[in-house]
Amino acid sequence: MPIVRSLVDEAQLATLMQAAQRGDDRAYQRLLSDIVPRLRFLIRKWRPFLQASDIEDLVQDALLSLHAVRATYDPQRPFMPWLLAIVRNRMADGGRRYVRRKAHEVQVAQLPVTFSDDQANNDANTYRDPEALRRAVADLPKGQRIAIEMLKLRELSLKEVAAHTGTSVGALKVSVHRGMVALRKALVKGKSR
Repeated sequence: MPIVRSLVDEAQLATLMQAAQRGDDRAYQRLLSDIVPRLRFLIRKWRPFLQASDIEDLVQDALLSLHAVRATYDPQRPFMPWLLAIVRNRMADGGRRYVRRKAHEVQVAQLPVTFSDDQANNDANTYRDPEALRRAVADLPKGQRIAIEMLKLRELSLKEVAAHTGTSVGALKVSVHRGMVALRKALVKGKSR
């Protein structure tokens, strides 16, 4: 009986896919909800060493691919082999990503230690004159000064500052960038005096 049920399920999935290709959203949702447990099962069966999160990532990759290429499904052909080809391709892509990532990772036996002593963490680029910084911020154009004060010194979010000042988020980002560049120049110039 499982073989007969499998053929019925196969025909039902193909019918749902055909309806989805015609634009039936409910059929597409039902198709996705019917195939997700199957995909999880198959990926777990084919790659038993994967973590649950990795299996879920592969399922999502397969669903995204299915969505992107759903117009290429030929209703005259069986649905499951077409879907399984997509899954196998996504699993191969996942394996290649894993190998590339592992090739660039460096195993470290012991992580570097930092200390609370100022000398241990001393950065040559760190500027330590608060009065010069205050003067440099005060010398900035108004928009840059407000953006720096609110975003960098008060640590407000972009949305909060945008709402408070009536400035767009994009304009705030530009103002902060230009203000930081101007501050670096002013502080380096003041340091060399």
